[in-house]
Amino acid sequence: MRAHEARVVAHADAFVDRRSRGAKHPVHDFLFTYYSFAPAKLKQWVPPLGASMEVVDDDLENFPWLRSDRFIREGNRLRIDERRFTQREREFAAWVAMLCRRILGRAGRFTCFGLHEWAMVYRQSAQQVRHQGYELRLPPSELAAFVESLPVCCSHYDAFRFFTPEARPLNSLQPTLDMRPDLEQSACLHANMDLYKWSSKLWPWTGADLIGECFELALAGRDLDMRASPYDLGVMGYKPVKIETAQGRAQYEQEQRELAARSAVLRQKLLVCCESLALVDHPSSDLLAQADERALR
Repeated sequence: MRAHEARVVAHADAFVDRRSRGAKHPVHDFLFTYYSFAPAKLKQWVPPLGASMEVVDDDLENFPWLRSDRFIREGNRLRIDERRFTQREREFAAWVAMLCRRILGRAGRFTCFGLHEWAMVYRQSAQQVRHQGYELRLPPSELAAFVESLPVCCSHYDAFRFFTPEARPLNSLQPTLDMRPDLEQSACLHANMDLYKWSSKLWPWTGADLIGECFELALAGRDLDMRASPYDLGVMGYKPVKIETAQGRAQYEQEQRELAARSAVLRQKLLVCCESLALVDHPSSDLLAQADERALR
């Protein structure tokens, strides 16, 4: 429980404080706005479905969410009430398991160099860029020329949909939501950050430890994402990864590979968890097979 607090509480509290003051953080806010998991839930430590925790009365006072009727207490043990696990959640767990299997079985492509963030401001004026108040590291004409100088190969639908209209035709792939299982791959920064999304969408059943680990990974991914972006965030202490240079692209790929290795471990954990969830009160592989079959259509 303390390890989970160390991972997430400071970041969750900082976001809530910024939100109350109307302040923004160009790097960290993404973890709480694009990913819609509530900070209050993120802070709550809960065991995964099928596990129990030892509690004393002081725990119920210090951690009031443990008094929720979503838990069953038997003596000094507390566990999540599996009767609250819905068929819809079970089907979603099967879909996430399918997505994890697909990505784990697909070779990563380490040739995008984080160019998606540049495509999101391609041919935009200073007034149009998303993170107002931060200068771009290159003039618009040089930025556009750089985007045009490299192959754009973004495989992530949620990143691609934020490309400017002018940038979309430059992408060698044209991802749609339905194509996610066929396109997402293990090198993709956003696909790896999304482990936090998928694990948190199955809260509390996945348990706080896995969600916290995925949050920590997403934070590291977002850090690289924005250091490699065209924004100058030096005033906030972020040293850029200058992908507009050969040295910067090599640095990006090295950090991307390190994150991909970490992600593979967590994706395997999420796969095992979701396969178990898909079989709750349904002890066959039917749901898992159906999810795979739907993805192939």
